[in-house]
Amino acid sequence: MSYSETALDQLESGQLDDFQKSFQLALKNDTDDLLFSLAEELYSLGFTENAKEIYQQLLGKYPDEGEIKIHLAELAIDDEDDELALDYLSQINRDDPVYVQSLLVAADLYQTQELFEISEQKLLMARQLAPDEDIISFALAEFYFSTRNFNKAVNLYLSLIKRGNLAMANVNLVDRLGVSYAETGHFEQALGYLQQIKPVDLTPDTRFELAFTYFNLKDYEAAIKEFEELRDTDPQYATLYSYLSDAYVQKNENSQALKTIQEGLSVDQYNEQLWLKAANIAQMVGEDDLTLNYLKQGLAVDPDNLAIITRLSAWYIKHEDFSDVIELLEPMQETDQFDAMLAWNLATANNSLGNGKAAKHNYEIAERELQDNADFLKEAGLFFRTTGDHEQATQLFTNYLKLVPGDAEITELLDEELYNE
Repeated sequence: MSYSETALDQLESGQLDDFQKSFQLALKNDTDDLLFSLAEELYSLGFTENAKEIYQQLLGKYPDEGEIKIHLAELAIDDEDDELALDYLSQINRDDPVYVQSLLVAADLYQTQELFEISEQKLLMARQLAPDEDIISFALAEFYFSTRNFNKAVNLYLSLIKRGNLAMANVNLVDRLGVSYAETGHFEQALGYLQQIKPVDLTPDTRFELAFTYFNLKDYEAAIKEFEELRDTDPQYATLYSYLSDAYVQKNENSQALKTIQEGLSVDQYNEQLWLKAANIAQMVGEDDLTLNYLKQGLAVDPDNLAIITRLSAWYIKHEDFSDVIELLEPMQETDQFDAMLAWNLATANNSLGNGKAAKHNYEIAERELQDNADFLKEAGLFFRTTGDHEQATQLFTNYLKLVPGDAEITELLDEELYNE
C-alpha cells in the first residue's frame, strides 16, 4: 500500500496525527500520479491546505501544467485570494487543453466580483472555442439566468433540452426554462414546461413561478392553490402574500385578501409595499381606521414613499382632516417628490381652511399636469370662480367640458364667466 493510500485510510478512521506523518512520507516517496490523486481526494474532503501543498510541489516539477494551475486557482478562490487565483489562470496558454476550463473558472470568479461583462466575455470565448460542449452552454445559460437576462437564457436552455439534457449539475433544465419563460412574460410557454415538473420536485422558487404564471393567465383558482401550497410549505416566502391577496381580490374575496396580506406583514413588516397594499385592501372592506393605520405604518418604514404619501393625504381629505394634509405635504413643496397630485391635495386642504393664497399657488402647480383630469378641472375652476379669477375659471371650465360635455351646471357657470369677461 502506498503512503497516499495509507494516509487516506488513516484520515477515514480519524487518525489525524498518523495521517499527517503518512502525508509527509507520501510527499517524499509516492509517484506524481499518486500525489495528484491524493490531492483531489483531500480537496473533496475539505483538507485544502494539504491539497494545496501537493499541487504546489507538483507545479514546481511541471511549471507548464495547466490543470495544476486550475486547481491552485480554485484553492485560492476558496481562500478569497482572487488576485492569486487570476494570476494562476492568466498563466494558462490558449493552446493548453484546459484553457477552456480556465475560462469557466475565471467567469465564475468575475461573476462573484459582480464584473458581469467580463464574466460573460469569458463564457462566450469558451463557447466559441468549444461550441459543441453542453457544459459551456449550460454555464452561459446559468449566467444569464442568475443575472436575470432571461431572454438569452431561454434560447440556451431550450437548445440543451432539445439535445436531450433534462438536468445538468443537479439543475432541472425544464424548471429553468419554465421560469425563464415566465420572467419574460411568455406565460403560455412557461406553463407548458412548469406543469411537467412533479409536485415533489417543485422548489419554492419554481412553485412561486408556477403560481405567478397561473395568476398572469387569469386562472386565479389555480394560482391561489399554488400560492397557498407555497405558503403552507414555506410561510417565510414573503413575496407570495402580495400576489395571493391580489388573486383573492380578483375573485372578490376581499376579506380573505385582507387576512392574507396581514399574514404577509407578520413575515415582512419592513416592506412598505405590503403596508400600502394592506391599506388599499382595508379600504375595500370598509375598514377606514385600519386603512389609516396601515398607511402610517408604511410611511414609518419609508418616509419618502410617494405612493403612500399620496394615499395618506387623500385619506385625510376624504375625512376632512385638512390640517393633517398641510402638516404632511407642506414640508415637501420644495422637494423633487412634490408632484401635481400632491399639489392638488394641498390646494384642496388650503382651500377648505380658507387659505386662498396657498390654495391658488398649488392649484396652479397642479394645473400644469392635470389638464386631462376632469375632477381637478372642475374643482380648480370653481375655486378660481370664487376668487374672481374669471380668465382662469373660464379656461378650466372649457377644458372640463371637453371631457364632460353633458354637465349642465358647469355649462351654465361657464356662460356666466364668459359674460363677466
